[in-house]
This record gives sequence, C-alpha cells and structure tokens, in this order.
Amino acid sequence: MSHHQEHFHFGYRRHPDQDRDNDPARHPVVVVGAGPVGLSLAIDLAQRGENVVLLDDADRIGEGSRAICFSKRALEVWDRLGVGARMVEKGVVWQVGKIFRRDEMVYQFDLLPETGHKMPAFINLQQYYAEAYLVERVQQLPQIDLRWRNKVTALAQHNDHAVLTIETPDGSYRLAADYVVACDGARSALRGMVGAEFAGEVFEDQFLIADVRMNAEFPTERWFWFDPPFHSGQSALLHRQPDNVWRIDLQIGADADAAVERLPGNVRPRIERMLGNSDFSFEWISIYKFQCRRMQRFLHERVIFAGDSAHQVSPFGARGANSGLEDGENIAWKLAMVLRGDAPASLLDSYEIERSQAADDNIRHSTRSTDFIAPHSKQERRLRDVALALARDVEFAKRMVNAGRLSTPTAYDSPLSTPDADAWNAGPKPGATLLDAPLKAADGGPVFLTDAFKAAGCGFVLLEIANGAAAPAPQGVRSLRIGKDAPLRDEEGLFTKRYDATPGAAYLLRPDGYVAARFRHPTQAALDAALARASGRAAR
Repeated sequence: MSHHQEHFHFGYRRHPDQDRDNDPARHPVVVVGAGPVGLSLAIDLAQRGENVVLLDDADRIGEGSRAICFSKRALEVWDRLGVGARMVEKGVVWQVGKIFRRDEMVYQFDLLPETGHKMPAFINLQQYYAEAYLVERVQQLPQIDLRWRNKVTALAQHNDHAVLTIETPDGSYRLAADYVVACDGARSALRGMVGAEFAGEVFEDQFLIADVRMNAEFPTERWFWFDPPFHSGQSALLHRQPDNVWRIDLQIGADADAAVERLPGNVRPRIERMLGNSDFSFEWISIYKFQCRRMQRFLHERVIFAGDSAHQVSPFGARGANSGLEDGENIAWKLAMVLRGDAPASLLDSYEIERSQAADDNIRHSTRSTDFIAPHSKQERRLRDVALALARDVEFAKRMVNAGRLSTPTAYDSPLSTPDADAWNAGPKPGATLLDAPLKAADGGPVFLTDAFKAAGCGFVLLEIANGAAAPAPQGVRSLRIGKDAPLRDEEGLFTKRYDATPGAAYLLRPDGYVAARFRHPTQAALDAALARASGRAAR
C-alpha cells in the first residue's frame, strides 16, 4: 500500500433504510459500484437534480494506479462534473508518443496537433487520485447517498422496479429502485444475477505492470518499444505519472508463471536492464491477461450495465475507463429525462444502441492493437516486422504500426439524430460530439465553447451563428449565440472553421454535448421535430 493512500479509507455507517425490511425503501436510482464510472454517473445525475443511492462493497479506494490514461473527452465530462481542473492540475499532461524498434525510434505522433481546446489530449493520473477527487465531489452533493460496505447479493425484477438484497456488516436488508445501474466492474456480480452472456476473445499473452518510483529525466511522453534490447522479442511501454511514479508494462508471454513473475526480486532485474540503474522502488506490481468481450445487451429490464461490467477491452489505447465514463454520461441525461417524465422509457434503448457501437469500435481497435503487439502467428509477426522496418521512411507503414490507437469518442449512427438536410463541408455531424473552440465573452474575456455549454446548464442547447434575427429555440432549450454582435464572439475564427459556420446556421446539442441536428436555416418546425426525436418522443 503506497504511503499517500492511507487517507482513502471510508467507514461503514448504518442507514435508516436498513430498519424497514418488510417494506423496503424505494429510490429512483441505485448505482452499484463506486469506481470512476459509478461515481461520475452519480454526480451527473445529482447535477441534473436526481437523487441517487450509490453502493460499494468495499470501504476504500482501490490500490495501485490501474487506469492511468484519461482522454480529452473524459476530461471534458469531468469538467462538467466539477472535477476537471483538479484532475488536470494533478495529472501529467502529455500528447507526444514515440515508438521504437529495438533501440531506434521508428516514428512519433502528436495527439493534439491543434490548439484552441480547453482540455489537453491526455493526462496520466493514478486511478486512486481520480476516485478520491470524485468521492470529494460526491460529498458536496446532498442528492447522493454513498454507502460503503454495501454488497449486492441478490436481485429480483418486477414490472416497474427491481429489488436488491444488500449485505452489510450489520446483516442484510432490501432496497427497491425504479432503475439500477450496474457499474460493478469486470467481475460484475449483477451480470451473473441477470444471467447475461459475456462473449468475446480472451488473450493468453500476459503483461507485467510495475509502478516504479524514481527520479528520472525522461520526457513526459508515451514510449513504446517493439523487441527492445533490454526485453528481447517482446514489447515494453513507459509512461510518467504524478509523484515521480512511472508506469512500466512488459509483455511476458503466455507461458510465464504469474505468481513467480510478480515477485519483486524477479521484477527488479528486468527494470534494471531497462533503466540501466537500480535507483528505484516499487509502488505496485500486477500481472494481467486481458479480454475483449461484451454483453450482448446492456439493458436488462430495470438494470442498466455500464463500463467494465458491460464490456472489456485490452489496455492498449486507454479505452477502458474512458469508454466507461462516456457510458455514464450517455445514461445520465436520458435517465434524468425519463425519471422527470420528459421522455418515454424507450429513450433508454438508445443508450444500448449508441454505446454498443462504441463498445464494438473499442473492441475492434483494441483487438487490432493487441494482435500487432502480440502476434499470434509467424505470418502476423512477419507482417508486423516489415511494417516496423518501413515505418521510419514510408507514410503508409506508419499508419500500420499499432501500439494502441488512443481513445477517441465514437460518432453514433443513432435513432436520436436528425439526418442533415443541408450540405456541410466540415463540423461535427449528427451523432458526433461537440468540438471545443476558443471564444470571447461579451466582456472581452476568453471562454471556451465547452465552458459556455456547461454554463448553459444540463439540458439541450442551441448553438446559433448570429445573423441579426435569433433562431426560434424550442421551449426549454438554452441558446448560445455566436457572432460579431452576439454574446459570444469567434475572434480567432476557429469556431467558424471547426463548425463550417455560416450566418443563420444552428446546431442542436444534446445534454451530453453530442450533435442532435444541424441546419443552415432552421425553422421552428424543424427544430421542434429534431428535439422530439432526440428526446425519444418521435418515431424514426
């Protein structure tokens, strides 16, 4: 246990709900699992005015850094939830990756080649910090009732609610919920309780993760080696984290004995060979095999699955935690609308449609990365070695080199989207997430589009490119006007370019910042129809 984690320990407290066994208390939403996904989802629902019970079977934040790479999109979500600035301040910001073959650099990439975004391309931050900041945010929100050492042991589904049986240090009790969201991770108990299949591929290759504390002068970049001199025939990865901790991943093959390999005495010589010195200490050592698998359906009557409980990917490309956070964001606004009666329950079906596409996308990318990093056959290895040999000089070979394509948000083919009726050369399409851009506020101060969206509240937002007359925003939709004499000005021209903006045009953004529709010349009727469709109130 590392020395800065002792304070991440929370006590169990008895709750009055435990005294009403014959007549279980009923709550609108119970979220199971207080990892990054469950915590973020609970905060999102609370900020939308919903009450949430959040259960976790442990009473401390997980050990070891585990997920460390958080994407720009995840940071934009966290910024909306009130924790983005803390994450970035503590995290290590990076955007350059270098790929080596043996001891020569094959090529490097820059993940954020353009400026004018509030959030960086990626940060590295130990998962225990991310969770600690989220827990502190939860404690500021009276709508969230976080119960530690509450372990769900049984589930009964009824036609309009579900009943959970929960084990605590004081014995068991029952809770009823209109909806249960299962964020209980890769070994999800709830997945077993609904009897769901979990299909996909398990990779036999094993990887050793060591978090190593040292004072090193390496730059803050992602370094990936194929067949390095210090670890012949296998791959290796090096990443900087806060507190002078470095993440090292070493491929150790399918046949290695995990119990033996993870002994510090056996790990130390490997790291010494890599670093050329022995001036380091271990924070955490783990061995993993991974799988690319997913549930067939993410909705099981009153139980909704999100994050690792619904789908798992290999760690290459930082897709696990980031896609889980995007799941939670997708659920939060839809569930809030359903609970308020502003949308039919069938709106939740679009969660499964949209996030299934994202899961398939992530699994496809992560399987390809894995096959490139750990080829299964002589032919695959030969193809890889040729690609690596050519990549220094040839553009197409660079694109073939795959050391983990990094997480980007999926654009949905969604029943909630209104297809374009007009021609657009650029700009986020319906089903894609908003692109940030730097703007100026009325007082001349700088403001990012993501900040303006956040300030507009938690609902639908109409981005209007001003041309004198205001577009007719549907009832309950906040409007953001951008233009020369408008409250928001695009002095750098980046918004206009990124959105292919022409005077009078408008983008209807969903509460999660995805584009629902866009129009060159919106009419009241077209906007009303797009809003109805995006709220699940219209037939496709």
